[in-house]
Amino acid sequence: MSPRRNQPMTVSVPDETIAAIATAPGEGAIGIVRLSGSEAVAIVHGLFVSSGGYDIRVSKRRVYHGLIRSSEKGNLDEVLVQVMRAPHSYTREDVVEINGHGGPGPLQAILECVFEQGARPAQPGEFTRRAFLNGRIDLVQAEAVIDRIRAQTHAALRAAADSASGHLSRTLHQLAHTLADALAQVEAAVDFPEEDLPELVNDALQASLIDARRVMDELLASAETGRLLREGARVAIAGRPNVGKSSLFNALLRDARAIVTAHPGTTRDLIEEVITVGGIPVRLIDTAGLRATEDEIEQLGIDAAHGALRNADAVLFVIDGSEPVHDADRILAEDLAPLEIPVLMVRNKVDLDDAPSPSWSDWFASIVPVSAQTGEGLTVLEDRLAEVLAGGASRSDAYGIVNRAHQRDSLRRAATALDRVLSNYQASPEFLSIDLRDALRALGEITGETTSEDVLDRIFSSFCIGK
Repeated sequence: MSPRRNQPMTVSVPDETIAAIATAPGEGAIGIVRLSGSEAVAIVHGLFVSSGGYDIRVSKRRVYHGLIRSSEKGNLDEVLVQVMRAPHSYTREDVVEINGHGGPGPLQAILECVFEQGARPAQPGEFTRRAFLNGRIDLVQAEAVIDRIRAQTHAALRAAADSASGHLSRTLHQLAHTLADALAQVEAAVDFPEEDLPELVNDALQASLIDARRVMDELLASAETGRLLREGARVAIAGRPNVGKSSLFNALLRDARAIVTAHPGTTRDLIEEVITVGGIPVRLIDTAGLRATEDEIEQLGIDAAHGALRNADAVLFVIDGSEPVHDADRILAEDLAPLEIPVLMVRNKVDLDDAPSPSWSDWFASIVPVSAQTGEGLTVLEDRLAEVLAGGASRSDAYGIVNRAHQRDSLRRAATALDRVLSNYQASPEFLSIDLRDALRALGEITGETTSEDVLDRIFSSFCIGK
């Protein structure tokens, strides 16, 4: 499998000119109507009156000032028109962008006129899909476009920019080259068994496949970090009443968001806010104190707290470090320890008299002493939380970051197929070729060479219209 960057897909691109508003809904200083296709320039020419007398069909300029005018509605807006000729455009087609005033009125009026001149409405993500189909970007880079738009933190933005630059794609294409070269050698051994050729299925080839499998492991290790950077994490604060859960919640937010009193059971519903921890967007959830109660309303809050724990990516288990450990703490610890997510014990109120505490190290990933009142230990807690959320995976390794479920699934299938090759390396070359093809096909699903139309439809339908 050779890299397809800068090579068009074999799937044909519809010979239609598409158009959409490319800026966010609502009022703004500037709004853009974008067209792409063979008739984009001609369509805009029929509506545009250049203040400098230029004919955008033949002029070599790229930006023009003038008016968009309709024969029925008269002058619609004063605009700048930007012309980008194929193949030097986002879609590798002729692209025209009409920059007008950012209100919905003028933009919609311009768009309607564009449709009247022969363009059709663009589907969600169709501009980026054409860039992909025309070979300007591969599927990994296409998905990085929407990741850039939706990035909530600088770390997520950097990861998206890294993928858009082709970092992950280059790794995947190098893996594909290795597997394709191996497949060629294996098939040569099958096709020419009697020829006077050097041994083709040899130790050097096996070593290259072992190294490719190692790189796949590195990519798979980055998948959880990639997911958290893109989607964020849910972190629940749990513990018995009055251990300082809401105070810790407020301290991590650096804001008095939750009500704090000395009366147990104050928090009776889930309170959620988003913070950034180690570059990861974290939805922090303050829950009701977990205890036996006959109060119906408080019980509803406790039930909601248990639900938050089941759906969390990590838990901060808070105990009162100024008091001896309660039986309720031990019961909660026994309930939390079996969870298949990281649980960090937070010994709060260490600014008060520090009571003796039993060893919890066999139960929890980390134990952090803090004072929600003074802020002591909060930075350490945030660092520990970032570590357990990232799972030890690097966010800036030499290979790029896998950050989507379908990418991880395809990579796992490629790795499984390569495992079969390595475990059966001394077997007949015919069997090796089958598994090598499976591995290549799975890698191609990530970059787009072997991705089905249904999968492409699902991916690009998540984009906004106009992108």
